[in-house]
Amino acid sequence: MPAMRREAHRQKLFTRRAAILAGAHATLLAALAGRMYELQVVEADRYAVLADENRISLRLLTPLRGRILDRFGVALADSRQNYQLVIVAEQAGDVAATLDALGGLIEVGETDRRRVLRDVRRKHSFVPIVVRANLSWDEMARVEVAVPELPGVSIDQGVTRHYPFGETAAHVVGYVAAVSEQELDGDPLLELPDFRIGKSGVEKSQDTELRGTAGTSQVEVNAFGRVVRELARVAGKPGQDVVTSLDMTMQEFVTRRCSAEQSVSCVLLDVVTGDVLALVSSPSFDPVPFSTGLSSAMWQDLSNDPRKPLSNKVIAGVYPPGSTFKPVVATAALTAGVLTPETSFTCPGYLELGDATFHCWRHGGHGTLRLRDAIKRSCDVFFYETARRVGIDRLAAMARRFGFGGALGIDIPGERPGLIPSRDWKLATTGTAWSQGETLIAGIGQGSVLATPLQLATMVARLVTGRAVSPRLVRADGLMPTGGDPAPPDFPSLGINPRALALVLDGMNAVVNEQGGTAYAARITEPGFAMGGKSGTSQVRHISEFEREHGVRKARQIPWKERDHALFLAFAPVSAPRYVCATVVEHGGASGGGGSAVAAPICRDVLLEAQRRDPARRVPDHDTVAQFVTPVPPRSVAPAG
Repeated sequence: MPAMRREAHRQKLFTRRAAILAGAHATLLAALAGRMYELQVVEADRYAVLADENRISLRLLTPLRGRILDRFGVALADSRQNYQLVIVAEQAGDVAATLDALGGLIEVGETDRRRVLRDVRRKHSFVPIVVRANLSWDEMARVEVAVPELPGVSIDQGVTRHYPFGETAAHVVGYVAAVSEQELDGDPLLELPDFRIGKSGVEKSQDTELRGTAGTSQVEVNAFGRVVRELARVAGKPGQDVVTSLDMTMQEFVTRRCSAEQSVSCVLLDVVTGDVLALVSSPSFDPVPFSTGLSSAMWQDLSNDPRKPLSNKVIAGVYPPGSTFKPVVATAALTAGVLTPETSFTCPGYLELGDATFHCWRHGGHGTLRLRDAIKRSCDVFFYETARRVGIDRLAAMARRFGFGGALGIDIPGERPGLIPSRDWKLATTGTAWSQGETLIAGIGQGSVLATPLQLATMVARLVTGRAVSPRLVRADGLMPTGGDPAPPDFPSLGINPRALALVLDGMNAVVNEQGGTAYAARITEPGFAMGGKSGTSQVRHISEFEREHGVRKARQIPWKERDHALFLAFAPVSAPRYVCATVVEHGGASGGGGSAVAAPICRDVLLEAQRRDPARRVPDHDTVAQFVTPVPPRSVAPAG
């Protein structure tokens, strides 16, 4: 009996344990089934997405960059198809041997060779590596013929920035180049290896509008990141076209007209709209190498050139304006009431102030003069005395009303503000008080007074309109319609008595169109096209007392860098001014002459062509644009003044 009881107890214990174990197994199976149901049914979509994210890669596609156009729709910058030679290392096998073979077909420089071999070591073997970009048609054809014998080599089509006018518009249009590390701002578009952004000119100032919006390519990749196939593609949105105020035919004309000089800047404005119709800084540079890759030797040549081809001298060149500043001094004096049209001063060739002597450019003096003749003959002594009466405070205030002493806000980067000195500026800069002698020097646009050619042109535009004309290079309202802009900008009034402005303009008319005027030899003789203007010779070096007594050295006896600058400002037509031109020839150009001899003839030819062409109102036939460039007339030489 005891044995049977023990057996029954053991059986009962076994049955209970088996039941517990079976229950545990059932619980585990139920939990596993529930989890499998959750994974495969409830969260099926979520895990499908995760799987796709591991399998599918979304890649950005570079958008087509917008065009830059002149006021009539002529392309100054656009995008062109190009050909590039690429190699895939895993297919090529011996990359060095393949490069040797390619070198027998096209030029593969040592720099390109080292770069390719370096990239082969750094990147996955299936990633295409560019050997040469911007292949010519002949180079592309030679490689294509040999491709069957060159495993891993192929020709890809890409897009490169194209500048049809090259150096002619480089300082306005600018250029694009690869994104630097400092320019990365989190925009994934900037991280694309072949993406380019604007680095100067309109390309830079309007870069956001020109970029466009990236497209996308959805591709299937394997575990190693190799592309298996493309699943979907969404095209990007091309960048916007940007319309500039330039008239490219005038731009070409001005460039050709300035080509005889070593270093010159010239700008042409429409005084009604502020449109910059031509802007030339010579010498210039070719923008294409900056986009495709500038060699260090080329960079050194450009950087070390004393004529500064990389600098846009129209907006970044600052010069003492010399006698071209005298209209501002005259306007300040008339406005302040310290001068009338009948006020006269006598010029013996110098003016003494304390123990200092201030000389006139004319050694024997001009005799007794009133305002009109003082402007016409550019008498320094007259304007020494005028500036003394006005004082530096009122003179500086008037100069700022005309656009000096601050940036004008033109639509491209690099503009310099120039300088209009004042008592506060002198004290803050040097720690010393302003002297009256400095006021006299400022009265003839010398000393610390500095201005850009664009500021000088703007001054004349404001003088002839009586309004605060602001120059612009980008036309927000698009291409110019036939007949001109229907609603030009309503620039605010300068608040200057029109009578005072008319008196100054009358003197500038006499400069050019009356015998004895400093630029009479450069006048426009064609009826209805006459110009008014003001010459200036900006002193670069100090003239010694010995030279004043025995004669100043001739320009050709002085090193080029020490010669005076030649300046001229002009407006036309005199009867109803529409166009303004300012020209600065650094160091007097090839002849070393003054403003009336060197710069005035350039202004004359530019304004004559502008009036004939009339780009502010007349839209040319695009099919015959080239015919609007008339031959540049021979330069005429006028006596210095």
